[in-house]
Amino acid sequence: MKTLPENFLGNIEQWAAEFGFSQLAVTNIDLSQHETHLQEWLDNHYQGEMGYMAKHGTKRSRPNELEPGTLRVISVRIDYFPPESTSIQKVLGNKNLGLISRYATGRDYHKLIRKRLQKLVDKMQKEVGEFGYRAFTDSAPVLEKALAEKAGLGWMGKHTNLINRSAGSWFFLGEIYTDLPLPINKSKPENNCGTCSACIDICPTKAIIAPYKLDARRCISYLTIELKTAIPVEFRKAIGNHIYGCDDCQLVCPWNRFSKASDEKDFEVRHGLDAPQLLDLFNWTETEFLKKMEGSPIRRIGYMQWLRNIAVALGNAPYSELIIEALKARRPDVNEMVVEHIDWALEEIAVSRKS
Repeated sequence: MKTLPENFLGNIEQWAAEFGFSQLAVTNIDLSQHETHLQEWLDNHYQGEMGYMAKHGTKRSRPNELEPGTLRVISVRIDYFPPESTSIQKVLGNKNLGLISRYATGRDYHKLIRKRLQKLVDKMQKEVGEFGYRAFTDSAPVLEKALAEKAGLGWMGKHTNLINRSAGSWFFLGEIYTDLPLPINKSKPENNCGTCSACIDICPTKAIIAPYKLDARRCISYLTIELKTAIPVEFRKAIGNHIYGCDDCQLVCPWNRFSKASDEKDFEVRHGLDAPQLLDLFNWTETEFLKKMEGSPIRRIGYMQWLRNIAVALGNAPYSELIIEALKARRPDVNEMVVEHIDWALEEIAVSRKS
């Protein structure tokens, strides 16, 4: 086992800040309590079609099984809320606009964080020599939020997102699994949700079925991103104008009063995705979609799923002959799944006109 220089952790924290990370902390690999919670969640089938959540067995909750030799986990966060973006409330109030989760209005965060983590590892190795490690950011069977909470980066909110007392919840996480015997952060923030239930009350589809318990099958983020088949009819009205993800539970969290906009260029809004017109997006060709979504996390859902989501939002928009014409014009060129959602939208528009 390596003998580490005095104040090595302090150096790592300083380097992390230099590479743009908002905070860094270290924890051990004991996730036994979280493993029990995960298994209960899976047993209730709350993961829906996200089969990958159960695919790797206990590797997700036992870091040394995923990466043998792991002794510590370095957990980092990086703020992402885009500066100078249209307020979410304004977009929610205009049903002709599409609401895209703020983490996805800029460039994909995966590459940025992985590169920064590698820079941090390289810096560490210059000081102590080579060591065993593996870096992650939402890219492998890793209990990111559990590790970050255990490391002391925040506490798990009732919406199951991590909350930091001085930064709210608008941040990404990343991890470095390592065999270095780093000192562990022993100061853990208390859970400060108290009696607040704002996130539970605001959820349009009632996906937060109890404090700290999320049924992903009902969650708008799951329905618009992870679900590859038809969106259940029971949730389509509640989805409103959300077309990629949902920030409603974060929007009402009192702790986000303390969040700060990111100064990362890559997280700045691209292509007007903070307040896009639904009809403009629906009229994109597949070539336009692929071109404009290059370097965006949205690209991975594919063109047909994109149109599916927008069709639902158009069905929830105010009556417009232009919307009817656009929906009908799209119908011959899309697959059966999108046709189903276009037809639903047309029916909803017809009903709303009569009422």
